[in-house]
Amino acid sequence: MDLQAFQNHIQVMDLDETPSVEVSEDVVVDRQLAGFDPSFWGDYFITNKKSQSEAWMNERVEELKNEVRSMFQNVTGVLQTMNLIDTIQLLGLDYHFMEEIDRALDHLKDVDMSKYGLYEVALHFRLLRQKGFNISSDVFKKYKNKEGKFMEELKDDAKGLLSLYNAAYLGTKKETILDEAISFTKDNLTSLLKDLNPTVAKLVSLTLKTPIQRSMKRLFTRCYISIYQDEPTRNETILELAKLDFNILQCLHQEELKKVCMWWKKLNVDIMHLNFIRDRVVECYCWSMVIRHEPSCSRARLISTKLLMLITILDDIYDSYSTLEESLLLTDAIQRWSPDAVDQLPQYLRDFFLKMLSIFQEFENELAPEEKFRIFYLKEEWKILSQLYIKECKWRDDNYVPKLEEHMRVSIKSVGFVWFYCSFLSGMEEAVATKDAFEWFATFPKIIEACAMIVRITNDITSTEREQKRVHVASTVDCYMKEYGTSKDVACEKLLGFVEDAWKTINEELLTKTGLSREVIELSLHSSRSTELIYKHVDAFTEPNTSMKENIFFLLVHPIPI
Repeated sequence: MDLQAFQNHIQVMDLDETPSVEVSEDVVVDRQLAGFDPSFWGDYFITNKKSQSEAWMNERVEELKNEVRSMFQNVTGVLQTMNLIDTIQLLGLDYHFMEEIDRALDHLKDVDMSKYGLYEVALHFRLLRQKGFNISSDVFKKYKNKEGKFMEELKDDAKGLLSLYNAAYLGTKKETILDEAISFTKDNLTSLLKDLNPTVAKLVSLTLKTPIQRSMKRLFTRCYISIYQDEPTRNETILELAKLDFNILQCLHQEELKKVCMWWKKLNVDIMHLNFIRDRVVECYCWSMVIRHEPSCSRARLISTKLLMLITILDDIYDSYSTLEESLLLTDAIQRWSPDAVDQLPQYLRDFFLKMLSIFQEFENELAPEEKFRIFYLKEEWKILSQLYIKECKWRDDNYVPKLEEHMRVSIKSVGFVWFYCSFLSGMEEAVATKDAFEWFATFPKIIEACAMIVRITNDITSTEREQKRVHVASTVDCYMKEYGTSKDVACEKLLGFVEDAWKTINEELLTKTGLSREVIELSLHSSRSTELIYKHVDAFTEPNTSMKENIFFLLVHPIPI
């Protein structure tokens, strides 16, 4: 698909003819402001100085990495190999040892696990599925009795149950045995919880809250380090490496966050009229950081954070400040993508629009000549987003509550996941962010659709109560309630069923060969996991003085004691 074909492909809807409306600067417009909380952080990440010296940590890390590489060479036996890989992955160190892990898993895939117990079989299944090996879930059939239920004698095997529980969340829609495994293990682990030793109980509680497959890697690592250090069988070398590595990366993340906060502070002065928006640059960075925390993704984090803040401004303009007439004019200007398009805009939108053009140019200047094609895709997705926003503005002003299917056709794209994915990909290394990767992404493949659905539904469920306090476009919850005549609780329960199906679609697509770098495909998984940070129980982006503030302290402020 060439650029012109792609441009034709993405015309998802025709923008209604923009009326010839001039918004007079002298007219006082009665606006319904959302009243967002101000930023909690202020200049903290600009003025705060690092409390650690990285030089000695980097030197020690290299020594420890060599010791761990020796472990891969000296490890004997299937169980020892699997435990080594699992420990390294759970402690967030796997990006240092990708070659060693890949070689080990390539050998493990051919191992006959028929003589092993539940813990080993489930761990083998999870480690291979996580890497894209399509190992059959039939390996768990031997743990069922004649009635087709999981055996009673498994109920007291906490280690085996936990291993099966985490493995089962890599299931696809056709694997009913894994659905049964989730129900069986969850019930029994909950029953056993009070009798487990404190270290095991902490790990069980952590994964019952969010299974490994759906956990944000960076946040899970922070929690797991404190659990692992209490294990009597811990490996001191790996533990020390995990702590040092976490703190070194935290120093890098603090430096990156300082840069984007300084960028935002200057931008905020340039567009000072936009005092109605959510000031969430720290939260934007945290969102990007939990998707990919490795040093190789530094540029991607910086670009995606800035663009996520830009989309926050755009969303708040359409959603909570501008009139329909102003929104139509802005949408038309975005489609034209020219400084000349500001002539009809009111002052506050002129400032934003010109700054928007400047930011896109800034990003283009940062890209190497062979990377500049990425800007085309960013611009086109931005144009689509503005069209989707104006569609929702019209629904809102017409008090129109569409059927759920009609709503989802628009809202799974207007939620911004597609744009965020594209912006993150735009900053990644050349070997990952290829032309083929952008062409694949532009087709809105199943895995992207599934991820967008997860973000949309979880967003709507956690924000619907707050948004009902003002005039707002109908949410998926509202649409389901009206179409099926249900209560809010029933609607949320049914919609969460769609979320579960979407997770299974992601698992299935991760097993499908695309010819692209696995990093491109897995970026969708990491992005979906970020909903645990943002929309688990509350819209923590819009209301950041909740779990979001605690997580930012946990990940970006407090180092791990060495």
